[in-house]
Amino acid sequence: MNQKKVKKRARRIRNKLKKSNVNRFRLSIYKSAKNISAQIIDDFNSKTLVSASSLKEKNTKRKKTDLSIFVAEILSKKAMEKKITKVYFDRGSYKYHGRIKTFADTLRKNGMIF
Repeated sequence: MNQKKVKKRARRIRNKLKKSNVNRFRLSIYKSAKNISAQIIDDFNSKTLVSASSLKEKNTKRKKTDLSIFVAEILSKKAMEKKITKVYFDRGSYKYHGRIKTFADTLRKNGMIF
């Protein structure tokens, strides 16, 4: 896929979310071919509040969807410790299916609201 289109889609989605959700933190997600990572960002102070990644799970033989479930559970536990429940889901340039959808569904099951 053309990199200009990918960046344009990500920027368009992020700008729509920032306009509509003022009092929430942003949950940004990144996926590569083998790993997935996510972080909750405070855009007003430009700080990362909570992050989780599957990079530490190198030795285990898990499927990619299982890794996204694992990371979502870790992220939701860390967020609940800091009393963060309402976020808006910034999927970037990724379509909402597969690992991204599994990640979002697991977060919703664990108490996150978006």
